[in-house]
Amino acid sequence: MKYLIVGIGNIGQGYLHTRHNIGFDVLDHFAANNNLIFEDVRLGAKCQLRHKGRIYHFLKPSTYVNLSGKAVRYWLQKLKIEPANMLIVVDDLNLPLGYLRLKPNGSDGGHNGLKDISTTLGLTNYPRLRFGIGSDYSKGNQIDYVLGKWSHTEWEQITEPIKTAGEIILNFGLEGIEKTMNRFNTKP
Repeated sequence: MKYLIVGIGNIGQGYLHTRHNIGFDVLDHFAANNNLIFEDVRLGAKCQLRHKGRIYHFLKPSTYVNLSGKAVRYWLQKLKIEPANMLIVVDDLNLPLGYLRLKPNGSDGGHNGLKDISTTLGLTNYPRLRFGIGSDYSKGNQIDYVLGKWSHTEWEQITEPIKTAGEIILNFGLEGIEKTMNRFNTKP
C-alpha cells in the first residue's frame, strides 16, 4: 500500500511560515519528528516513510501553489498511486484558525492550488486535509493575509493542530478516509 501525501505551499525564504504554506509546515514537522529528510527531486522535495506495511511518500511541490497540479500528476504517475491514496494538505480560509477538516473529495473552495490539481488531474474526487487559517483580514486584503507570516500568538494556536495533522496522515493510510474522518473531524 502506497500513499502520496502532498503539502501545498510556495518555495523560497520569503514564503517560509506563511499561512499559505501550512501544507509545507505540516510535512516539515512530521518529517522532523520521524527523522526524515526531504531531498530535492523533479518538481519538488520528497521523502518517504515505511510504517506498518505502508509506504508514505511526502511531497512538497516546487511549482508554487497555483501550479501544484503538474507536480502532483507527475508523482502520482511515477509512483503508480491512485488519487484515492493521495492526501493534499492545504490551507483553508473558510475554517477557523487551527481547525482540521478531512474530506474525501469536494470543490476547490476558491483555493488556486486545489483548482490547479483538479484541472490537471481532471477530477475532484481525491482526499484533502484542510487546515483552517482563519479569515481575520479586511476586504480586499485576502492575498496579503494568506501570504502573511503567522503572528507569535497564531503560531502557538496552530502548534497542536500541526501535530494532529501528522496523526491524521498516518491514520489515513492505516484505517482509510472514513474511519479517519470519524475519528478526527470535529465541528468548529
